[in-house]
Amino acid sequence: MGEQWKPTVVDLFCGAGGLTAGLEMANFRVLAGNDCFDAAGETFEKSHTGATFIPGPIQDLTAKNLKAATGLQKGELDVLAGGPPCQAYSVYNHQRGMHDERSQLFREYLRVVKEMHPKFVVMENVTGIFSAGGGEALQAIKDEFAKLGYKVQEQVLRAEEYGVPQERRRVVIIGNRVGAPIIHPEPTHGPGLKPYVTIKDAIGDLPTLKNGEDCGLMEYASEPKGDFQILVRGNRTTVENHSAPRLGQVNMDRLEHIPPGGSWRDIPFDLLPAGMKRAKRSDHTKRYGRMTWDGLSCTVLTKCDIHWGAYIHPEQNRAISVREAARLQSFPDSFVFSGSKTDQYVQVGNAVPPLLGKAVGHALIEAMEIAATEETAA
Repeated sequence: MGEQWKPTVVDLFCGAGGLTAGLEMANFRVLAGNDCFDAAGETFEKSHTGATFIPGPIQDLTAKNLKAATGLQKGELDVLAGGPPCQAYSVYNHQRGMHDERSQLFREYLRVVKEMHPKFVVMENVTGIFSAGGGEALQAIKDEFAKLGYKVQEQVLRAEEYGVPQERRRVVIIGNRVGAPIIHPEPTHGPGLKPYVTIKDAIGDLPTLKNGEDCGLMEYASEPKGDFQILVRGNRTTVENHSAPRLGQVNMDRLEHIPPGGSWRDIPFDLLPAGMKRAKRSDHTKRYGRMTWDGLSCTVLTKCDIHWGAYIHPEQNRAISVREAARLQSFPDSFVFSGSKTDQYVQVGNAVPPLLGKAVGHALIEAMEIAATEETAA
């Protein structure tokens, strides 16, 4: 495995390409991505010039398409990655199990595994997969991989332990058919390791915005401070997608009362939304939350809606911009998100954080190198 060796990847359900970006940082060559979300596909194509984007639902994706896009035959692909959307696991029981229509996306993913016969598989998903059907969903997934000759293991990875400025838990299933060890990445950040990347580390250099403001291309507010900003900025001198959603007057009135680290509990009772006037003070802990500069972000969702989470800027009276959400996911600023503002937030929130993907990529390469060394020794 010489200097120029770059293992190959196909990314299914690729979205804007967060996992793809991370694997590329770890020295993988991503050959193709597939998704049915057109705006995400446009972002993917702009951000991964070496990869072919294949649009459309996975049901329409054939081995012929993939072989044409990658130039590879069955068994030659190093890694097939992808996270079938989680509704696939919403109903699992003895009667339905893998035959439930909502497991169809996972079965399509397995079909592609069977047709391409990659050496390694990587599957990312929400932690709810552990509880789906009392654990039957996860067992069914492992059983199906085993039938195709893959040994797989799952582990919950915390994004913040890999340099992502956000509390985010994801299940990552890694497996292979080549007898290589299954290695999940070791944390790099946290107690006794590098300090967590804070919200200030992540977005402190971005220009000030007013509520609802969209200025298009903007200059950075300062020189990059710290490794994270240097990494995500690269050689860019301007920033895009730094546009804030427009909040109505009643929400702007509420924001006035919320200090950093505060939440809906700081809003005067008469200004609370009707439903929250009945809420227990122990409920909805993140609602109308204002971020703190020295903290981690809550999980970035497909809508950075202040009604549902801590998406208020630490200092400015507004919700976080698309670019700020992308930074909290560890996307490089070179990613320019296509589509409507709503589409852009969806692409950011659905993604695997690139730095988490990079950590997974390094673990895969470690396993590949061990397997190659053992093969040589044999």
